Amino acid sequence: MTNGFCVSLANYLWLTAYLRNSPFNYSRLGCVAKPAMKHFFAFGCCLCLLPLGLWAQRPLPPPPLDAPKQLARTELLLDPNTDEVQVQALPADTAVVLLIRHEGPGMARKPQYVFQQYGADLRLRREVAVDIPPEYEVQRLCAEPGVVYALFRTPATPGRLLAVAYDARGGQVRAQTFDTKLSRDVVSLKAMGGRLLVNVTLSDQLHQTVLLLNVADGQFQFLSSLYEPLNTELTSVADRPAGRAEFVLSQSNGRKQRLLLKRLSAEHGQLLNSELVQTESERSLLTAQLSSPEDTTARLLAGTYGLRGLQYAQGLFATDLTTRSAATPDSRPALRFYDFKRFRHFFDYLNPPHEARLRGRAARRETREASPLHWHYHLLLHELLRQPDGGYTLVAEVYTPQYNYSSYGGGMLSPYSVTGHNSLGAFNNFNPYTNYGSSRTFIGFRTTHVLVCGFDAKGNLLWDNAFVTQPGLVRSELEAAVQPLPLADGRLVLAYMLDNEVHYKRISQGEAGPNDTKVELLTGPTEKVLDVRQPDLFPWGDNKYIASGFQKIKVEHGLERQVFFLQVLHF
Repeated sequence: MTNGFCVSLANYLWLTAYLRNSPFNYSRLGCVAKPAMKHFFAFGCCLCLLPLGLWAQRPLPPPPLDAPKQLARTELLLDPNTDEVQVQALPADTAVVLLIRHEGPGMARKPQYVFQQYGADLRLRREVAVDIPPEYEVQRLCAEPGVVYALFRTPATPGRLLAVAYDARGGQVRAQTFDTKLSRDVVSLKAMGGRLLVNVTLSDQLHQTVLLLNVADGQFQFLSSLYEPLNTELTSVADRPAGRAEFVLSQSNGRKQRLLLKRLSAEHGQLLNSELVQTESERSLLTAQLSSPEDTTARLLAGTYGLRGLQYAQGLFATDLTTRSAATPDSRPALRFYDFKRFRHFFDYLNPPHEARLRGRAARRETREASPLHWHYHLLLHELLRQPDGGYTLVAEVYTPQYNYSSYGGGMLSPYSVTGHNSLGAFNNFNPYTNYGSSRTFIGFRTTHVLVCGFDAKGNLLWDNAFVTQPGLVRSELEAAVQPLPLADGRLVLAYMLDNEVHYKRISQGEAGPNDTKVELLTGPTEKVLDVRQPDLFPWGDNKYIASGFQKIKVEHGLERQVFFLQVLHF
């Protein structure tokens, strides 16, 4: 059979007849994964032998016409009560790497760690044990082509970090300890040529900076040019071929805000150049993303701006930084501002009568030449996506803080499932929504909808679209909840997981489309997923996502099983 599923038609017919008349028993299929370390723990079986659409025997609602193909699935016999799993996709290597922490019975036993690497068919390619002292806790994973990095810290010794590099092409593991003394929380992580750029908070609990860690020789340095208050918005892009990184920082005097761009060498951390982007009007530039420095044909800066305040966004701005002449470094690039009311689809999350009233109010104020309506929106920006025509796509999640209220002021359980993985900003460590001693308890950030905009290389808005999400899309930290996947045909898929369902929307520039399209993840025949924990979704390139999480599965006339799964979805 095609797509790497090495089962003959005769075997398939035999298996189908067999499975219809007996409980599903993985060991009978002879596909139980054999771990390299027998003293470790039992890993589950790879269900990569058949397309998942052929396995489902129980009644399911018909999938959408544009539903993704579920090509392969792997299960590992892991329990969320004793095991922790970190997932890192490597699109350039068509691989996915897991870092698994297993804690056996008994408090005195040392946790065991292992890297597992899977190929395009989700078959186990390699398993490598790594010795991690028990006092360390994993903070973040990141990758560059061929290498996965895991960063640990130890609460018992503030400032001590452990960086582990796993070579996905050779299987070697390298570990380095860094006694930084002053660093505390790890906020974000990027890899560049064997070095790690780590955004950390400092021991004074007032500032943040970036650490440059050399995993090869154990050297580190704080980048003094990026010493900023905790409430500073900070984004970055990496220029791996040139060994540079560019940072966008917000600077405020309490009333207005501007952006400062800094380019640094990733080898030694020295500041190469810096430039200001600001406006003379009452607008404040809140935060922005910079196009990849690897694109030498354009240098686009796109982000959010506010009016008479720094807390809420009024709209988006974009500017072409290549217009700044080298002979006149103080010249300012032209800034193009787009109020939210200018977007066709921004208010799609409202019902039609509500949207009509809102747009009517804004139009009447514009007719009277009165001050514009002040919007109250928070936006989380994804990195700019390069388009084949030379333009860029900006994906921005619109979120609101969620609270529980209690007359006793104590914490309460969230009614929402929490999803997501990697943090994107220091905002998580400087949270203005936390009210200590108040009856209002902050529980997370809910994404209401996603704004998608297309810009040309000069910053002109070409089109916009939106993806309205479900009420349960809440995460405990300010992090990406929706994952974009550029398709080979130029379109874009936006997707996220809730429980055992993948919700998605195909974006074809400004064309309207449904917001409630979803597909259930398939398991074995006569099976039902009872519970899903830590559901997650990762873009995997080549029109594919990797879905993951813990599942409790009930087999008809059989026992329940607890697994960690990986599943490929091809759009």
